[in-house]
Amino acid sequence: MKKFLTVLLILTMVFAMTACGGNDEGGDAESYAVAMITDYGDITDESFNQTTYEACKEFCEANGIKFNYFKPAGDNTADRVAMVDQAVGEGYNVIVMPGYAFGGTVVEAAPNYPDVKFIVLDVSKGDILEAAVTKAGETYDYQPDNWNLEDYFDMSNVYCVVYQEEIAGYMAGYAAVKLGYEKLGFLGGMAVPAVVRYGQGFVQGCDAAAAEMNKDIDLNYVYGGQFFGNADITAVMDTWYKGGTEVVFAAGGSIYTSACEAAVKVGGKVIGVDTDQAPIIDGAYGDGITVTSAMKGLYPSTYNALEDIVLNGNWDKYVGQIANLGIISDNPEENYVQIAPSTQFKDGAFTEDDYKAMVAKLNAGEIKVDNNIAEMPKTTNTKVNVQGQIVG
Repeated sequence: MKKFLTVLLILTMVFAMTACGGNDEGGDAESYAVAMITDYGDITDESFNQTTYEACKEFCEANGIKFNYFKPAGDNTADRVAMVDQAVGEGYNVIVMPGYAFGGTVVEAAPNYPDVKFIVLDVSKGDILEAAVTKAGETYDYQPDNWNLEDYFDMSNVYCVVYQEEIAGYMAGYAAVKLGYEKLGFLGGMAVPAVVRYGQGFVQGCDAAAAEMNKDIDLNYVYGGQFFGNADITAVMDTWYKGGTEVVFAAGGSIYTSACEAAVKVGGKVIGVDTDQAPIIDGAYGDGITVTSAMKGLYPSTYNALEDIVLNGNWDKYVGQIANLGIISDNPEENYVQIAPSTQFKDGAFTEDDYKAMVAKLNAGEIKVDNNIAEMPKTTNTKVNVQGQIVG
């Protein structure tokens, strides 16, 4: 009997050790609790926060994993770090944060919690360096290639995601020209790499469609110099639309407000960015004003990462990376860059099937989009009128 009990005790200890080992490997879903921190918006913003929240919530509900979101009191790094502190204090050990504003948050918070896994969406090397270099007492020059990230920040519990904006911009430009627009505009926010990639991808997509259709198009191109609209930017947009511009791709936070304010005066159109902005823009400025939106696949990148890290125990595949996500499938919905489901598809011009055919070509490498932002892409059928920067 004693021998039997001894064997049973040994087996119990082995089982317990195996279970602990599963936790270390990250494959034991019961050991995880997922928290999402919002940036300056809320989970009803129909943008980054809402999309990320829905992906986290649906994943956790489907797999019986504890989940909650935390909203900072203010729009600053200190308040966002406070929410990380609160989430960790309540037992959450996977923290999901969407948006470039979290660059400073991850720099401040991640080193304090080495056992917590941080999944940070749309935060680039440059976003992290801006905070980390400043924290080190040095002056950041906004040229990330000039800096060694490892000298300033330890990524050993962080996984970052960035997106191939040039492809999303290309798809939006291609769709707009195929839908019949011949006078277009690009209004960027600040000329940071992500915004520049959107714009230059847009130029390439417009030109590719124009070449296929054997038509010439005009494209005004400017940066606002900030991520919100104002009277000066609206005045420039008024000039564009009154001068014949039909649709403007507004890429940069809430700078779309200036494009929309000008567009509604003359029946013009806009193209949204990052998420499907039609509900927000049409709701504020009138049904049908949003032709399409160049989207980042926040939902699939969030859901897929959680599934592989939490369920499959594959954290080692992600940790320390800044993944650059784009086209992975012929199915548009599976990709990390897309145009919006609300796109104003039109028979005989540009249909959902046409969109799928374009995505298939991108996936096969038959269409290549240049991500070099050092100079404006060369065009054959598109006259690009570069106008510099409005503010600053």
